Order: sequence, then C-alpha cells, then structure tokens
Amino acid sequence: MTRGRADGAQKKRLLTSLCIVAVFLVFLYVYFGSKNSGESALEYGSRSLRKLGGSYLAGEEDSDIGGKQDESSVKLALDEGEDGITPKSFPVCDDRHSELIPCLDRNLIYQMRLKLDLSVMEHYERHCPPPERRFNCLIPPPPGYKIPIKWPKSRDESWKANIPHTHLAHEKSDQNWMVVRGDKIHFPGGGTHFHYGADKYIASIANMLNFPNDILNNEGRLRTVFDVGCGVASFGGYLLSSDIIAMSLAPNDVHQNQIQFALERGIPAYLGVLGTKRLPYPSRSFELAHCSRCRIDWLQRDGILLLELDRLLRPGGYFAYSSPEAYAQDEEDLRIWKEMSALVERMCWRIAAKKNQTVIWQKPLTNDCYLEREPGTQPPLCRSDDDPDAVWGVLMETCITPYSEHDHKTRGSGLAPWPARLTTPPPRLADFGYSNEIFEKDMELWSRRVDNYWSLLSPKISSDTIRNVMDMKAHLGSFAAALKDKDVWVMNVVPEDGPKTLKIVYDRGLIGSVHSWCEAYSTYPRTYDLLHAWTVFSDIEKKGCSGEDLLLEMDRILRPTGFAIIRDRQSVIEFVKKHLAALHWEAITAVDSNSEDGDEAVLVIQKKLWLTSESFRGTD
Repeated sequence: MTRGRADGAQKKRLLTSLCIVAVFLVFLYVYFGSKNSGESALEYGSRSLRKLGGSYLAGEEDSDIGGKQDESSVKLALDEGEDGITPKSFPVCDDRHSELIPCLDRNLIYQMRLKLDLSVMEHYERHCPPPERRFNCLIPPPPGYKIPIKWPKSRDESWKANIPHTHLAHEKSDQNWMVVRGDKIHFPGGGTHFHYGADKYIASIANMLNFPNDILNNEGRLRTVFDVGCGVASFGGYLLSSDIIAMSLAPNDVHQNQIQFALERGIPAYLGVLGTKRLPYPSRSFELAHCSRCRIDWLQRDGILLLELDRLLRPGGYFAYSSPEAYAQDEEDLRIWKEMSALVERMCWRIAAKKNQTVIWQKPLTNDCYLEREPGTQPPLCRSDDDPDAVWGVLMETCITPYSEHDHKTRGSGLAPWPARLTTPPPRLADFGYSNEIFEKDMELWSRRVDNYWSLLSPKISSDTIRNVMDMKAHLGSFAAALKDKDVWVMNVVPEDGPKTLKIVYDRGLIGSVHSWCEAYSTYPRTYDLLHAWTVFSDIEKKGCSGEDLLLEMDRILRPTGFAIIRDRQSVIEFVKKHLAALHWEAITAVDSNSEDGDEAVLVIQKKLWLTSESFRGTD
C-alpha cells in the first residue's frame, strides 16, 4: 500500500511537471511567435559568444554583468539605472545577416510590398525600415573572419573568409577583376574595359588629354573623380598613387559585393545608384567622371542620368566614357552613339579626345554656350530657384544646372591645385558668409584636436592600423585635412538638415556624402577602422531619434578592433559608457570637458573581436 501511494504521488508530481513545461512552451511559442521574422532570427546566431586568444569574443569583463554570456546574449537583459533602462547585452543577429545593409535590404522591399519601378532602378535606392522593423541587434562577422590585411598590401589582396563571395572571380575571370588563391582573393587591377591593368588605362586617358608625363592629376589640377559602375574599384585604387581620390559608386545589384570588396581593400567607395534621386554629393564636386562598360542607359528619360553627371562636374570637367557605343559599327551602337552625341552637344559638351574605345567629353567653362542656344532647346536650364546642392531625397531633374555668377566670370572654380587646395580657402566659402579667418581658425582647432586624438590612440595603433576613416559630422572637412600626413582616407559626412558645407569639403580636394544619422548609412558592415562622432548624438537627440540605434549602427559599420572617437556633451559620454559592455566595446580613454572645448568631452573606444559559435567554427 505504501508503494502504491508513493507511485500515485510520483505520477501526480510528473503530471504537474509536464503541465508546467507545457504552459512554459506555449508561452515561449506565443511570445517569440509574435515577433517579426527579423527578431526571431536573432536567437539562432546569438547562442554563444566565445573568446579567441587574447581578443574578445565575449569579454571576461562582461561575465560579472550578465552571468553566462551565452544566456544573456540571447535577450535584452535590462538594468534599471538612475537615468533609465540600460541593456546589459544586445542580441546578436542571425549569421545570415552578417552583411546586412538596413536601408538597402531587398528582403525588406519584398516584406513591405513596396511598389517600385524596376526600370529606373528604384529597387537599388535607399528604402529604410520603419522603427518596428529594425533588427536592433549586433551584426556578427562571417565564419572564419580575420582582421583585414593592412594598406597598401590590401589594395592587391584580401582574406576570402571576410567576404566569402567568389562568383565575381568566375564571372569576370577573363577580365582580371579578382582571382581566388587559397585563403585569399587577389586583385590584379583589371576591369571590364582594362583587362591588362588600371594603371595603363589611366595613363592612356592622361595621354589622350595631353597631360604632362601622362599623369592624370594634371599637376594637381585634377583631384576628385567620380567612378560610376566601378566594379571592385581598381580604377579608383590605382588613382591614389597619382594624388587623385575617387568616389567609386556601384549598387547592391547582381554583383552585390563589389563595394564591399573595394572597402575591404582600403579604397574609397559608396553604395548607390543612378536611379530617380540625386546622388548625395553637391554640385560641381568632380573634375572627372568615368564610366567603363558601366551598363547605364544614358539616353533614358530624356538624358536625366547624364544631366545628373553634369550637375556633379566642375566647370571644364571631363566625362571619360569607354563603351562599345564609342567605337562599334553595328546598327544599334551607331544609333546610340548618334543620339548620345546629339544630346551632349545640346548640353554644350564638346569632344576633348576620342581614341580607340574611349571618348572624353568636356563640360564648358562658362554659361556662354547655354545662353546662346536656340529658344526651346532641350534639355532646358534649371529654374532659378532650384538648389543644385539640395540632394537628400531630392528627385533628379531633366535640366542643366548653370554656373554661379562667380564661376561664370572666373571661367572655372577658382581652386588651387592639389595639395595647396587642402588648406586654401575656396571661393564657395562666401556662400556661407565665412571669412578666410574663420576657415583658418577651424583648421587650427582640428589640427590640435587630431594631434590629441592620436596621442590618446598611440598606445593601441601603429602607422598602418587605421586606413578607412569616417568623420560623421565633417562641417568644413578640417578633421580630414588634419590627417593629411597619415596613410588614410576619410569619408566626410555632412548632415542633411544643416548648412550644405559638403561642397567646401570637395573644394578642398576631399570626398564625402550627405546623410541623416537617424537612418543607417549606405555601406556594408565592418568597413571602417575609425569613426569620429562630433556632437552627432546631441544632434539626433534634438530630432527625437534613438541614441541606441546610432550606437548599433556605428557598431555595424566599425571593423572588429576598430576605434570610435566620440566628442559630445558629458551626459552623452555617460550614456555611451553605460552601453559599452552590451556592445562589446572597450573604453580606451576618456577626457572630461574643459574651458577650451566648452562642455564637450571625449571618449575613445575600441570594438572587441567577437564571433558567434557558428562563425567561430570557421576559424578551426
């Protein structure tokens, strides 16, 4: 009898336990099932973060904050502090999202059923997720990820594991874009039109234009280049040795990783497309635009894409066009060539040179030709109230942007040759009411600040540690100018709602883009070694945007072991410090505000190297 009662009690306890487990499982199903697919995907990739050698995959420092890392990392563990709720850890995105670009995510387009015109490339333009569809998680590196090869060696090779996409090597095998050898991808410097090397092709363009010594920079007068449909950016990579910096542009299309390869190599590049909206660059920014077999229909929509190039070119700027239409004799190519020649003639471009498979057109130096055209000539001049420097979300126009009175009278931009251009006050300063003295004081201020930054970084870096740099609020570009003696390049970002000073940045021989930091930037994850955020958090706070979202975006952009320098109010610095453990960032140093910098303090952090259990297996 005793045994029967014991068995009955045991069965009762078992049934009770099963009921509890069943209720718990139903709760989990209801809770996680109610989340969108992006959130439910987070758990898979975040199951465990592990530590690799002396670098962090989940730091020992974090262990006393959230218990076991593999448990705390799968959910937002919240801790109530004096100033609100601070997460102990952020979830880690599913490994499938290791290359997520939130505003260029084709899955988002499908999920939101956006009605886009594919014929005009709308699906390759920016479409950002609403707040409820943001992933809000840390982007994991791919399996086997390694710290990128250092510049200048990186121009010619990268780790295959970092961008595990070799289809371009096979598809473009006859054009020398890239070659896979063992655990590396090599870049011989070829392109669709220049199989035998970008260096020879660049010299041939300089020769066609009769530039001294066949050097394309034309003794410093040609500095900024726009390469559209750039492939893996070998053209831009080989221009750097001639003191020319190119903005290499390509969409996230069937060759979807070409910009990722460019940035991995340490070559300036940007994800974008000539579609329906103006590119995020000001008017009169480039001395040369280049298209080598870029597969763009320049005649579509009354030449609107060619007119966008015209907006971007400086007075007397060139468009180098290498394509079958420039030389082929079949009926279709001849038709395109005839129509394109007629269009550019009405735009007042002239042929500067034509040889073999390349034609180079030149834009006029003044407004004279525009004013001499017959009434009703198409395309028309843009309206007098059109702002050619308004670019953020602004549709392209089928019109010609005339020059300012200054440029018309001076027959050009009036810019000094490079490198004097970097430190010479440009004429367009007057558009903002800035004096030469203001310009020079800004240079002095940022030169001193950059020296201080490098002193703070010096225990952690050597001469080749940093290559790709982003100044998240560039103003006049003086932060980038102060780095002139470092072997780096800087993407200068100017806010979309502030003074349109990006044209000053370009007039100094630098490059950059307009952007709103309430949204994700148009780049791949893990593409920058150093981010500089000067009052960026304070700025987005005024717009009602999320500081946590910005931290996650900075983490997405930043390479493992990369650095961020945050200069802002002391309260912002404290806010960032509270999130260091959740982001797996390490504070290198902090400098409190002083009288010289007003209420601005400085925090320098380093992103730790961490891998998920899945990506860790790739290192074995």
